[in-house]
Amino acid sequence: MIIWINGELMDERDARIAPNDRGFLLGDGLFETLLARQGRIAFLDAHVVRLAAGGNILGIPLPASTRHLGVACGMLLEANGLTKSARTALRITVTRGPGPRGLLPPAKPNPTLMITASESPQPAPSQSAVLATTRRNALSPVSRLKALPYLDNLLAREEARSRGADEALMLDTSGHLACASVANIFLWEGDKLVTPAEECGILPGVTRAAVIELAERLKISVTEDMIAPQRIALADGAFLTNSLIGLMPLSRIERRDVPMHRLTGRLQAAYELLLEADEEESDA
Repeated sequence: MIIWINGELMDERDARIAPNDRGFLLGDGLFETLLARQGRIAFLDAHVVRLAAGGNILGIPLPASTRHLGVACGMLLEANGLTKSARTALRITVTRGPGPRGLLPPAKPNPTLMITASESPQPAPSQSAVLATTRRNALSPVSRLKALPYLDNLLAREEARSRGADEALMLDTSGHLACASVANIFLWEGDKLVTPAEECGILPGVTRAAVIELAERLKISVTEDMIAPQRIALADGAFLTNSLIGLMPLSRIERRDVPMHRLTGRLQAAYELLLEADEEESDA
């Protein structure tokens, strides 16, 4: 596989990062996962805005503009023969770069920037989920960033697998629903949508924001709320969102079969049209 690192394309076997890179040693960095279809990248601007905003919070300057990253992603897709691929997962990773021993960051960071690309399978029609014991720390500012440390999410996902489920739903430390291990979550209550508020320590997802906007256009009520676990058991439907799965219906939560809500398909169709419009705009 060819990767893009610090401005150069190279075989992954030849790629190197410094042994004192803080991303490797301390998880001191951020990342974004993007979907490309037929070589066209979805919501590049929104992902770069979120990456840069996270960098501003952490004090890690993003060493490339949106245009530069778009060109780099295009070069990488071409180098890996993925410009015609139906679905490609792109990952942009930025770390603070090398630094001295200890927690304190260097006064002048020298960020490491890497992009990888690999084919992404078509998402399944639906998934099952369980409530994980690992909690989301809503008091930490890192919970709202796409930060490199993902151990809580990893533990939650592993727990889900051990219990025969596809995904893990995570509560925050106050016991409110927060998110899935790699996705945001929406519940149907009648014909109204409810999704965890940002105060629950969620990552404000790019797809989440798009779905909220689409729902409002379709005159579907959306509320961002503190959701107690009891409401999950009473939901009339549920789906997950992220850049690679789009809108993923949940067919089972714990031992309860969850019905496919009649409006989920409508939102899925609207999201597909939004993807196509964004891809056409990126080609213009």
